[in-house]
Amino acid sequence: MRALGPGSVSSVLKVILDVFRIVLWIVIALDALAIAAALLLSFNPEWLGSHIHLDKFDIQGPWLGPSIAAILLAIGLYLGGAMVVVGRLRRIFQTLIAGDPFHPDNVRRLRVIAATLAALEIGRYIAAAVAHTFLPGKLHISGGVNLTTWFAVGVIVVLAEVFREGARLRGEAELTI
Repeated sequence: MRALGPGSVSSVLKVILDVFRIVLWIVIALDALAIAAALLLSFNPEWLGSHIHLDKFDIQGPWLGPSIAAILLAIGLYLGGAMVVVGRLRRIFQTLIAGDPFHPDNVRRLRVIAATLAALEIGRYIAAAVAHTFLPGKLHISGGVNLTTWFAVGVIVVLAEVFREGARLRGEAELTI
């Protein structure tokens, strides 16, 4: 099976990304509804119950609704980052299906993907720091450096430069008679 053009591996992967994008939109909408519900229910704490207990994690009192909303907001931000990555990948695959892998916009798209992955990783560090500061020993979020993520960011940055050079060479070839 060929990699570029209609009916290729690229078109199959784009369909998978399309489905994943729809699922992400649904999950983001549900997350937003859950945030609104948590905030609205915090005005009447009896509806939420007196506390939430998950393993070592225990929230009680008037901060139950806002705490749940903050956790859901962090999840929503992560999902938003995933949406950015999926959206850019979909556009890259559209150019691959069209047989134009070195489209100039793909350089920017790859750079946005790399920046988003880096931001998500830094966000994980911030979440871990907040958890360790405000909930010591109760909520474990790994704050260690994930070399796989940073390697992926580096690879994507290099690929962006390869695509930039390919777009430049294609532009020069189009000027040649």
